[in-house]
Amino acid sequence: MLLDDSSTISEKFWIEIYYPEIKANVHITYKPIRSEKLLKEFLDDSYTLTAKHQIKASAINEVITTTPSGKTAVIAELEGEVPSQFQFTLTDSSKNFLRGALYFNTQVANDSLAPAIEYMKKDIMHMINTLEWKN
Repeated sequence: MLLDDSSTISEKFWIEIYYPEIKANVHITYKPIRSEKLLKEFLDDSYTLTAKHQIKASAINEVITTTPSGKTAVIAELEGEVPSQFQFTLTDSSKNFLRGALYFNTQVANDSLAPAIEYMKKDIMHMINTLEWKN
């Protein structure tokens, strides 16, 4: 289910993909790239947001990959009792930048959420690998 981003800092093109059955949200932020400098800022901001979880994370594993359609994705899997277990960026490096972060709306420990986290990782990876930009 798609929802408008309800945060106080929300911008145009920010949405949440809500999974009511498992009380999970994927916060999606999209930004158009208007210069190489902006792309660097977006990537730096994304890295900073992920790094904020280092306080509680036992590990942050990042992978840079290329999707079947040639987009660059940076995928971060966070381990430990962190509020966001999976984050990613996706870009064509010239016009489009997208960032996503998985959150569960529950107080349950992450080890109990493991099956739901794995399900969400697979679903998000499918989204990453099949996403197409509209003109």
